[in-house]
Amino acid sequence: MSAAPSLSSPPLPIVLPGTRTGRDPERSIPRGPRRAPPEVVAATQRDRLLDGIVRTVALNGYTRARISDICQAAGVTRPVFYEQFKGKEDAFLAAHRHGTSLVIQAMETAFNRAADWPAGIRDGLGALLGILAEAPAFAAMAVVETDAVGPAGRAEREALLARFRRFFGGLPEPHQAVPVEELVDIVVGGVYAAIYRRIAAGRTAELPDLLPTLTFYVLAPFLGTAEAAGHSADASPQIRRKINTLCAQVP
Repeated sequence: MSAAPSLSSPPLPIVLPGTRTGRDPERSIPRGPRRAPPEVVAATQRDRLLDGIVRTVALNGYTRARISDICQAAGVTRPVFYEQFKGKEDAFLAAHRHGTSLVIQAMETAFNRAADWPAGIRDGLGALLGILAEAPAFAAMAVVETDAVGPAGRAEREALLARFRRFFGGLPEPHQAVPVEELVDIVVGGVYAAIYRRIAAGRTAELPDLLPTLTFYVLAPFLGTAEAAGHSADASPQIRRKINTLCAQVP
């Protein structure tokens, strides 16, 4: 199943919550005779509030984020906020679900365009890392702050990780004596942890640097270390040395 290393796909053009400001003049709502229909006004206000919750949580943390701060960031009033959401938790979960769905869709597009499963994994990871690197506020809110929400946030994270498991359908038999389901959980959890650490350390812009290492980490249990290393051929010399050392130690 050996294949030449593929170049990762560039991040697809998506607009995640928090990448725009709620007070952007281009998103203002006309008043008077040219006022937009009520459904358009409501959709625009909701969209701005999603940006507001993401930017406020990324700046202050979930526990310190106030409804008034979210409304100020979005340029709407408190009554408008409560027309859209039950409270802060509801707004957080809405932004998380909307944004992560866009990310997963971009990953699936990159994955499905690839020639084979290893290339698809690499390209899907490349899309994920590139998109998050360009959206630091969303990355901080959706990855780091989820635990602060409590049980609902943790349930949302588990639902997200379950969606990542779909990329492992029809994969090769693993090279390790571990049940496939458990192995996939370990791999998905490890990728999530590596991304979490970079974002929590304020190094979100460096996420694309993880691509060779994460590609090797995901592929090795299923392809073996030697073939997995072939899909990380563009790694830095330092990472290449680490991968080569591991290949020499593990059959």
